[in-house]
Amino acid sequence: MTYYLYHIPGKKIGITKDLKKRVEEQQGYNEGEYEIIMKSDNIEYISEQEIYLQKLCGYRVDETPYNKLKFNKKENDMNINVTEATTTFPCPVNKLKGQLMDNVGMRWETEHGGFVINKYSIGWIMKNVQVSRYNKERSYVYNKAFARFYDNHQTHDALGGNLADAHMRERYPSNGKDQYNGKTLAGGLSPERVPECCDEYNPCTCKPYYQFDLIRDWAEERGLYANGDPKTQALKLVEEVGETCRAILKEDYEEVVDGIGDCVVVLTNLAELMDISIEDCIAAAYDEIKDRTGQMENGTYKKD
Repeated sequence: MTYYLYHIPGKKIGITKDLKKRVEEQQGYNEGEYEIIMKSDNIEYISEQEIYLQKLCGYRVDETPYNKLKFNKKENDMNINVTEATTTFPCPVNKLKGQLMDNVGMRWETEHGGFVINKYSIGWIMKNVQVSRYNKERSYVYNKAFARFYDNHQTHDALGGNLADAHMRERYPSNGKDQYNGKTLAGGLSPERVPECCDEYNPCTCKPYYQFDLIRDWAEERGLYANGDPKTQALKLVEEVGETCRAILKEDYEEVVDGIGDCVVVLTNLAELMDISIEDCIAAAYDEIKDRTGQMENGTYKKD
C-alpha cells in the first residue's frame, strides 16, 4: 500500500491512499493546486512526517497520527461493526466521508448481502447515515436499505455517471448516441443532458428510479412497512384513483398531478408490502405489452 503526504498551500497537510478521490473529488482541488511532499509504503514513517510538517508549517495538527486512526487498523480496513440490522462505522458523521474515501474497495458481508465502498455507495451512505444513539463518535446505516440501494442501482464504478444513469446504462448498453438501445436515460435525459445539480455524491432526485427509493425511505421511516397491511394500502389506492378521476372531470390540472403522484406512492408501498419492488412490476408490465398489437377505439387502446 502506497501512502501520499500531500500539501494544499495555505490550507493543510494530509495523508491519503488515493489522491484523485480524496483531494480532487472529495476536497475539490485540481492538479497544480496541491503538491505531493512524499510517498511511502511505511505508514508509521509517513505519519510521523505528517505531524512534524504540520507543526513546522503552522497548520492544524492532527490529534491522532494517521497510522493510529481506527480505519487504518485491521489490515487497513475500517473496524466496522456489523449486526443483522446495521453496519456501524467507527467515527462521527462529520469525519465519515473522508474515511470512506480512504477505504474505497473495502467489502463486507451482512445478512442482506455483500457491500463494497465505491463512489456510488459513499453517496448513499452519506445521505442515509445516522448518529449512534449510544455513542456520538460512531455512525451507522441500515443494512436492508443499503441492500435495496444495491438491488436497484447496480452500483459499480465501471458504469460511470450518477446513480439513476448507472442503472439505465446496465439495463440498456450504449449504442454511442444520446440513447441507449432506443432508451433515453431515466427521466428522458441523455448523459450529456444530466442537470448540473446532479453528480455521483448528489443523486438526481428528479429521476424516476431514484424517486422510488425516496418514497420507500419515507415510508420505512414512518413504520409503514413494519406495521402496514397490503389490504388497507389497496383500499388507499382505490381512494387515490377516485380523487384523480374527479380532478380529471373538473379539469383541475394541479389536482391531477397530485392525484397521479399519490397513486404512484401508494403503488410503490403496496409492492413493498407484498415483498416485490415497483421497478419489477413496471418491468413485468412492459414485457407483457411491448409486443402487443391493437387499435384505438373511443379513446381507449383495444388489444387484438
